[in-house]
Amino acid sequence: MTDPSTGRARSAHAGRIPGVRHLRVAEGAAGQRVDNFLLTQLKGVPRSLIYRLLRRGEVRVNKGRVKPHQRLHAGDDVRIPPVRTGPEASRAAPPAGLTAALAGCVRYEDERLLVLDKPAGVAVHGGSGVAHGVIEALRAARPGQELELVHRLDRDTSGCLLIAKRRSALRFLHAQLRDGAVDKQYQALLCGSLAAAVQRVDLPLAKNQLQSGERMVRVDAAAGKPALTVFRRVAAYGDVTLVDVALHTGRTHQIRVHAAAIGAPVAGDDKYGRPEHRSRAAALGLTRLFLHAAELRFRPRDDAAPITVTAPLPEPLAAVIRRAEEHAHAL
Repeated sequence: MTDPSTGRARSAHAGRIPGVRHLRVAEGAAGQRVDNFLLTQLKGVPRSLIYRLLRRGEVRVNKGRVKPHQRLHAGDDVRIPPVRTGPEASRAAPPAGLTAALAGCVRYEDERLLVLDKPAGVAVHGGSGVAHGVIEALRAARPGQELELVHRLDRDTSGCLLIAKRRSALRFLHAQLRDGAVDKQYQALLCGSLAAAVQRVDLPLAKNQLQSGERMVRVDAAAGKPALTVFRRVAAYGDVTLVDVALHTGRTHQIRVHAAAIGAPVAGDDKYGRPEHRSRAAALGLTRLFLHAAELRFRPRDDAAPITVTAPLPEPLAAVIRRAEEHAHAL
């Protein structure tokens, strides 16, 4: 039986696992990712279980299997399998320290969106052994707001992270991303040098999961998706190079894999760098990945001119640059 006020299936017996539910996607939810839609419907269900249901094909949209990142359309029929749910309040709240820290990291905010200067070491969302991320902490601090990630940053990457506060803003910003109308600029320190002052890397990338469960990305001309990164040399300090990076596509680990592919991996990259690169980064006092989302340029509204939001290079990374410069001058 369906509750006409919510569109959700009613459970015949409180406390039991509900049966299969079929939900019709409302206009206000159009454009939302399947995984995020399920998180709003399955309160108290671990994110890891939601992804497992998707991998198994137990969640269906219009009777077909779906990927977590697939976007929903108004009128879509979403089949949700039986799964035990619990009240949202039963989940542990994000640490107060994380919530407080993020409150001081807002670089831009209006009634429709905000840009956060995400600290390194903080995941954008919970899952894969992480209980809470940026989005969970923000939702806990701002109850009642429809907060959604517009894009993602790696856990070890700091800098500008765009978050929508309304479903209409999410759709509008996603349209800009699809059209290439959002400029994303990064700063990175590479262990190595560029072949030219400006180097374009146009190599297709494919995801690969190892037997250990670790996710890797590789250059794959046959199965990869198009990916374009442009590296621009800012300064060279002996065997390391500071670069500005323009990201023209948004593939997982794109900058890191492309940098490694040209023989100059991002400093501090334990996944794609080699031992000698890690030793060089450690000698400079680097304790994290040297990758920072420095700038976002986008239109906040349809009738607005583009705006640019910047996040300064964190002091620990700036200190590494100073050490690299001092070392180069001493040679």
